[in-house]
Amino acid sequence: MSHRPPGSLPAFFSYYETPVKLVADEVGHVIGWKLSKADGGWERADDLVRKILLVGGDEIEELSRKEFIEYTEHDRGRYLRGAGPIFALYETVNAIVEQADLERRPLTPHESALVAGIRRKTFVMFEEQLQQAGDPAADPSLGIDGSSSS
Repeated sequence: MSHRPPGSLPAFFSYYETPVKLVADEVGHVIGWKLSKADGGWERADDLVRKILLVGGDEIEELSRKEFIEYTEHDRGRYLRGAGPIFALYETVNAIVEQADLERRPLTPHESALVAGIRRKTFVMFEEQLQQAGDPAADPSLGIDGSSSS
């Protein structure tokens, strides 16, 4: 369980195996957003803020920014279908992972780096599309190295 001071936002979590991010609004209130596995966007989840920050539990895991991006893109690539460059990249990642699974081996360091790099790229691309569509929680800057908190 993590009792975070308010200044350490954004913060990233897995809640019942769903990516969740906590951010501060313009007046400093903590807002929760969880990934929608239906469309890849963000659903308001303020009901989770107290559970995550104060109650805790085995169903909550704190994530680094990098882990959050990987987890979010893993889920988007797994649950969403579509056409276009983002989905072509998801298919590339899925093919790399499936090949390693077929060979009953872990990803090589090169494959792991490739998958992580593609997921950072798809995160930024997906978040930019969400932002253009008016999703208030979209934040492509999280996927750009050196921005926000790790």
